[in-house]
Amino acid sequence: MNGTLYIVATPIGNLGDITFRAIEVLKSADLIACEDTRVTAKLLLRYEIKKELISYHQHSKITKIDKLMNLLKSGKSLALVSDAGTPGISDPGGQLVSEAEREGVKIEIIPGPSALAAALSGCPFKVSEFIFYGFLPHKKGRQTKLKEMEDWKRAIVLYESVHRIKKLLSEITEYLGDREICVFRELTKIHETIYYGKISEITDKIVEKGEFVVIIKGKDGK
Repeated sequence: MNGTLYIVATPIGNLGDITFRAIEVLKSADLIACEDTRVTAKLLLRYEIKKELISYHQHSKITKIDKLMNLLKSGKSLALVSDAGTPGISDPGGQLVSEAEREGVKIEIIPGPSALAAALSGCPFKVSEFIFYGFLPHKKGRQTKLKEMEDWKRAIVLYESVHRIKKLLSEITEYLGDREICVFRELTKIHETIYYGKISEITDKIVEKGEFVVIIKGKDGK
């Protein structure tokens, strides 16, 4: 009999932002698949959970998916977590979920923190519709993505890392114009900051530390 694959959302910053159900699942699962074992180990230490960890990230080979699937098909329960937030959103979790579905493995979703949902809930301008791009490609395909955003009437949501945030804002200005945007830095952490206004008004104010969520107002204001 197959085991169960649990998709477990974990804190995006503040370790207190975890559900009781998530803690129960992490305690009861036979093992935990995670992006960075060091990051997940800190969370487990906080909640006094001792569990075997297996690394599973964007550079994992197909053999790692095969290994995880063999464990599930042998009856083991597996909790899948990302470094932060909900697995499957801008991380490789979707590949494992797809394979589990194909093989008839039971999948249970343990909802919780998401940087995407958190940013949308705190956005000062109305976002009735949006398009989520996650992280843009660093090189190949980056300009193509930016060009196709130009005429989108819906709000656009992007993730960006510390070293590329001002480059991203410069590119948005080049391809989309001096749009109204909202930039969230270090969500749920001690130095959480929200920058809001035209790109030209806030770029110089942004502290280049941490992770960012950027919401760009749509062309017609949606």
